Amino acid sequence: MSKVSESERSTFFKDVDTACRAAVWGAVATVRDGEPRVRLVHPTWEGETLWFATDPTSPKALQIAETPVVDIQYQVAPPEFVHILVRGKAEILTDEATRKHVWDVLDYDLAQFWPDGPGSEGYAAIRITPTRVEHSRMFGTVEKRVWTA
Repeated sequence: MSKVSESERSTFFKDVDTACRAAVWGAVATVRDGEPRVRLVHPTWEGETLWFATDPTSPKALQIAETPVVDIQYQVAPPEFVHILVRGKAEILTDEATRKHVWDVLDYDLAQFWPDGPGSEGYAAIRITPTRVEHSRMFGTVEKRVWTA
C-alpha cells in the first residue's frame, strides 16, 4: 500500500473520478440500529467531494441523519478490475442553492426522479466529505493507493 502524498493528491482524485465513471454505480453503506445497510447509488465526484441525490425521507437519508459516517464502494469490471472505497461524512442538504448546484453536477438526468426540477419536493443532495479514499486493483490486493484527510 502506498499513501498518497500531497503532490500526488490532484492526480489521485482524477484517477478516482475516472474509475468511478467507468463503474457508474456505487454501493453506499449506512448504519441502522447498529447494523449495516447497503444500497446502490449513482454518485458523482466534484473535485474531492462526492455527491448523490435521494429523497430526504428515504431510509438511507434517515440513517445518514442518525449516523453520518458512510462507506461507498465501486468495482470496475474486468479487464480493469479497479476498486474504489470511500469513507466519509455524509450530509443531507436541502437548501435551494445546493440542490440547484448538485442538479447541475450529477452526471445523469435527475428529472427522471424529480420531474419538477431542482425545486422538486422530495429531492435532497447528499454531500460526502471523504476522510479516506482507496484506489486499487484486484479487490484491493494490487497497486493500492490510499489518501487520508
